[in-house]
Amino acid sequence: MAQTSDTIDPSRRLFVGAMATALAAAGLGLNRSALAASPALSSFGTLKQIDAGVLSVSYAEQGPADGPAVILLHGWPYDIHTYVDVAPLLAAKGYRVIVPSLRGYGGTRFLAVDTPRNGQQAALAVDVIALMDALKLDKVLLGGCDWGARTACIVAALWPERVKGLVSVSGYLIGSQKLNEAPLPPRAEQQWWYQFYFATERGAAGYARNTRDFARLIWETASPQWKFGDAVFARSAVSFDNPDHVAVSIHNYRWRLGLAQGEAQLDALENRLAAFPPIAVPTFTLEGDANGAPHPEPAAYAKKFSGWYRHRTLEGGIGHNLPQEAPAAFAEAIIAVDRA
Repeated sequence: MAQTSDTIDPSRRLFVGAMATALAAAGLGLNRSALAASPALSSFGTLKQIDAGVLSVSYAEQGPADGPAVILLHGWPYDIHTYVDVAPLLAAKGYRVIVPSLRGYGGTRFLAVDTPRNGQQAALAVDVIALMDALKLDKVLLGGCDWGARTACIVAALWPERVKGLVSVSGYLIGSQKLNEAPLPPRAEQQWWYQFYFATERGAAGYARNTRDFARLIWETASPQWKFGDAVFARSAVSFDNPDHVAVSIHNYRWRLGLAQGEAQLDALENRLAAFPPIAVPTFTLEGDANGAPHPEPAAYAKKFSGWYRHRTLEGGIGHNLPQEAPAAFAEAIIAVDRA
């Protein structure tokens, strides 16, 4: 298990963030022109839109159209800006980087009003395959964090022929309703307080009423040493104004506990996932030493990856939203699995 030490004082991370990214990028042999985002706040610029499966997907794209394709998947309650400083690093190395807003986020919309606002794990994975088909991508590198890591793991496990390599923050995150029936020790249960809150109608109403305050609380507790600032949060919070955000979020956590039904056409996929299939594609897992969100220990999931595999724990106060907190390290992992 390789480890690295971040010598930057977390309280000064915003002040020196651009310099740190530039130095790390230099280690990757990246051109400084790839780091020309505004020193005040990075941006993806104009987003694209494409119909894919049951969705009209909003996505950011950077890099050459004929470059090796990379799809990066965000989590809850985050958005595409998890990768706003990762994408230019990879684009500068010749990768075509695609960062979609998941169902219920940003400009992504359901094509039909009667489609269930389903947040179950298999649904999000099917969305990725549909996006790949719509973009005519046969095989991609996949990276993910939080919900995005789980989704990327599922795609790699069930459709390995479509995945050249995988980078997953916090490792193997495939779950099942049966697994979630088992109670956890009290301290572990306490970390999932919001899941139990969402199981109630009061919780659903509370999240709808206080979405941004709720999301910010999660950011602060999941990454306690990340001093992200008001502007960085506000840039992402706009994505939570999506009309389906609350419904998809609530359904996701209720489905996990068996309190909400999934879709019948996904049952076969969920049955396969309930067997916790190994992942054979080249995989790099990442963890932060200050991850305040529930997460497994690396040793608990290492054997779930049966092919080329590496793990790295980042030190120096890196929390749950690792790609946004340590973009160069995430970009390095993508390049490593591509070369594996």
